[in-house]
Amino acid sequence: MKLIDFMGKRHIAYIVSILLSVIAIGSLAVKQLNLGLDFTGGTQVEVHYAQAPELDDVREALGQAGYAHASVQTFGAETDILVRLQQDYSENVGAQIVSALSTHGEDVQLVRAEFVGAQVGEQLRDQGGLGLLLALGGIMIYLALRFQYKFAIGAVVSLAHDVLIVLGIFSLFGLEFDLTVMAAVLAVLGYSLNDTIVIYDRIRENIQKSRSNDIARLCNDAVNQTLARTVATSGTTLLVLFALYLMGGDMIHNFSLALIIGIFLGTFSSIYVSAALLVLMNLKREDLIPTKRAEVEEELP
Repeated sequence: MKLIDFMGKRHIAYIVSILLSVIAIGSLAVKQLNLGLDFTGGTQVEVHYAQAPELDDVREALGQAGYAHASVQTFGAETDILVRLQQDYSENVGAQIVSALSTHGEDVQLVRAEFVGAQVGEQLRDQGGLGLLLALGGIMIYLALRFQYKFAIGAVVSLAHDVLIVLGIFSLFGLEFDLTVMAAVLAVLGYSLNDTIVIYDRIRENIQKSRSNDIARLCNDAVNQTLARTVATSGTTLLVLFALYLMGGDMIHNFSLALIIGIFLGTFSSIYVSAALLVLMNLKREDLIPTKRAEVEEELP
């Protein structure tokens, strides 16, 4: 079977990764994330249409009334619409929304209007960040014990790379970041780590079986040997996610989008970040095989 020279293109991949990371950091620093009501709190208005409206028409009507950043989605039936506004609640906000949506004679009725508090706030900022750091620390310790510390560094850099670029894309395009997207980002961490460990296992196995010190070739062999599994896993997962993205509705639109981006990034980074970093960090055969054992193997016929 002809092998694909993944490692031969690693310098181009380094440039792509660095460029994407810089853009992501710049966007997060300048534009920040467009946080949803789960993080900021605001007002939620539910209305009922006599006939199911086009959501784009609803958004356009709200935009013309001054609610340019309103979140609009169906709520149960197609005739029930949930409007979420990042503004303080007032007693007449429900009537104002109904008025804005009835400008062309639509039959719209107010179901409820209420204040929605931030479900995630100080607790996420104070404890969520600490929890994520502890999780990354645990991953590093686990990988250092199971493989070697250079593998741990490669895996954590790969995970940070994936999360940073997903967040950067959401920031750059002003996509709403809510709890569902956060769940998707955490799922991307798990997916990317699993993909990385599969390749790491094969790299270690190749190093232990071979007497060669050509780590780039051994990593390339490992990536090719796991390529069928990677393509099958990523491909079937993406089929489901694209179906959810196209037909799942507004509630999970950004969730599925974050996962789609994350799957592509996770596959890319497991090859060109986690594996390629082992070459960059000058991993040697002796790092995994004790010197005495290596000497005995060298003496064998």
